[in-house]
Amino acid sequence: MDRPAPFPPSRTKRGVRARPLAAGTYLRRNAGKTLPLIGVIVLAVMLVAGIIAMINSIPYSIRTIYGYSREMTGVTPRGDATQTKPILDEIQKHSPVPVGRVVTCRATMTQIRSIVGKWPFYVLGLSKPDMEYYLDRQKVTGIVGRLPIDGKPEAIVSEPLARNLDLKIGSELLGPDKDESGFSPYSVKVVGIAQTDRWLAAVPVGYLRENHFPPVDLGMVFAKDSSQQDRLDRWTDKRFKGRRAAVLAYFQIEKNTQDMFKTLFLILDVIIGVMVLVMTTIMGMLINIYQTQRLQEFGLLAAIGYTKKQILRRVATESVMVVVLGWLLGLLLAYGLLLVAKATMMDPRAYAIDPLDPLAYSYTVPIPIAILIVAIGTVIHRFRNLDPIGIVERRLV
Repeated sequence: MDRPAPFPPSRTKRGVRARPLAAGTYLRRNAGKTLPLIGVIVLAVMLVAGIIAMINSIPYSIRTIYGYSREMTGVTPRGDATQTKPILDEIQKHSPVPVGRVVTCRATMTQIRSIVGKWPFYVLGLSKPDMEYYLDRQKVTGIVGRLPIDGKPEAIVSEPLARNLDLKIGSELLGPDKDESGFSPYSVKVVGIAQTDRWLAAVPVGYLRENHFPPVDLGMVFAKDSSQQDRLDRWTDKRFKGRRAAVLAYFQIEKNTQDMFKTLFLILDVIIGVMVLVMTTIMGMLINIYQTQRLQEFGLLAAIGYTKKQILRRVATESVMVVVLGWLLGLLLAYGLLLVAKATMMDPRAYAIDPLDPLAYSYTVPIPIAILIVAIGTVIHRFRNLDPIGIVERRLV
């Protein structure tokens, strides 16, 4: 049979050519049937992206909260107060990169809030010159209040830490009424809030030496060029491995975080896989019903001369449009909801979450792929047994 002449072009009121057999035409004219399919995909994508983004906010929070360690290499003598100076001297002498500053300090602990409970956080004891240098390396742009006076029970904290613990000028950071992780024999008041996105807390080193146990100095080594700090971290960790020195560095935090959450994300992989399987099965059933309702349309098109290949191409294009549109709308909706969650739930407590987390959105990719495979497979199966003459006869009868 010769291919029929194309339908004569018609014009809408706006002067745009109408294409009755175009894939988008059916979708627009049958929105009541196509929108539910799109809605299911949107909800599935939004759910997966939202869950992964919230879960991934935990390791993201760890990297954010302890991000101050990007700027220095911390060293402790494992309780041996006589080893602090020799360790720091050795690092300064043999460092593979130019050293900007070597700081001798003390430290105590407090606790911060996270979405999964309380975490320990170091409060550093620094001399005034070292404190000024430390704040500068942590990209502090200004201070509300002032720096602590040496020897006094005073503290400076960063804006995210103040927000997390509801601290203001005059609030108590450490004190005798705090639990073990925040104890101090005197009430340590906040006298300054540093304007930076880094988390930090510092008190005068003289106060810690007079009032806190154990009497062991710690060390911090700063690379002259902050871009070389990671190289100094790794060199120091390798050099003192197995010796009476513990190295604290940012790359260790990243590694430990990845190891800690590896099992959790394996479990999530299984959960997301099951979810994709369930959603794909549901979509397969819906598409099967959807295509069954269109058998008369396909039969009539085939009866008037359109080949199965032409019709199949049109239906496949419709499926791609529905799936891709649902996926994109799901991504946009997930992003919008994550922005709302960040503004209303996370930011007031300085909890960290990334609304543009690439990991969260990458987990949604299997959804449209699986649904598209099922959709096109269902269409191909339907077209194998398509009998246009029988359909036309039933319609005429």
